[in-house]
This record gives sequence, C-alpha cells and structure tokens, in this order.
Amino acid sequence: MDKIKCDIKYADGELRVELSGEIDHHTAKGLRERIDTAIFLYRAESVVLGLGGVGFMDSAGLGLILGRYAKVRELGGRLTVADPTPEAEKILRLAGADKLVTIKKREAVK
Repeated sequence: MDKIKCDIKYADGELRVELSGEIDHHTAKGLRERIDTAIFLYRAESVVLGLGGVGFMDSAGLGLILGRYAKVRELGGRLTVADPTPEAEKILRLAGADKLVTIKKREAVK
C-alpha cells in the first residue's frame, strides 16, 4: 500500500497537485520527480499544492515544498499551498515558509 497519493490536474493555466497520506524521506523523492515533470511539462502560471489529506509531514515534506517553490519561481510562476492540515501548517510556519509561499485555508462552512 502506498503511503502517499498524488493527483495532478492542469486547467486554465493552473497546475493542481493534491496530496494525501504521508510525506517523509521515503515518499518525497517520488513526489518530487512527479511534480517536477508536471511543472516543466505545463509551465503553469500557478501551481497549487493541496495538503488537505496529508496526515504526516516531516522536514522532507518541507524540503519538497520549498524546492517546488524555487522551481516554479524560476519559471516565472507562483506556488500556493492549499488547505494544509494543522500539523503541516505548523511546520511551514515554524520554518518561515509562509513568508515565501502563500498558504490558503479552506473557509469554514457555517
């Protein structure tokens, strides 16, 4: 059974990567390769990493996100992290990644 699921879709200039599962040193390399291939293939203006289904993320996940930020920016695009779990958001904020990457949280339904 895979520890991580990666669903990649491109439409209207936006590359959306939905991740669910665990991002650690075992899964980060494969994710990096899949996401980078899509980044270079589509050269999207906007790349959105959806982390709503990520139950665990360590420093390898942080490295994955910051590395994709650098690649997307190098190509003239912008990276957004969408719907991070509280654990993932905490890691991003503690590392100061929120100063580089836009973090968008889903609005609470009332």
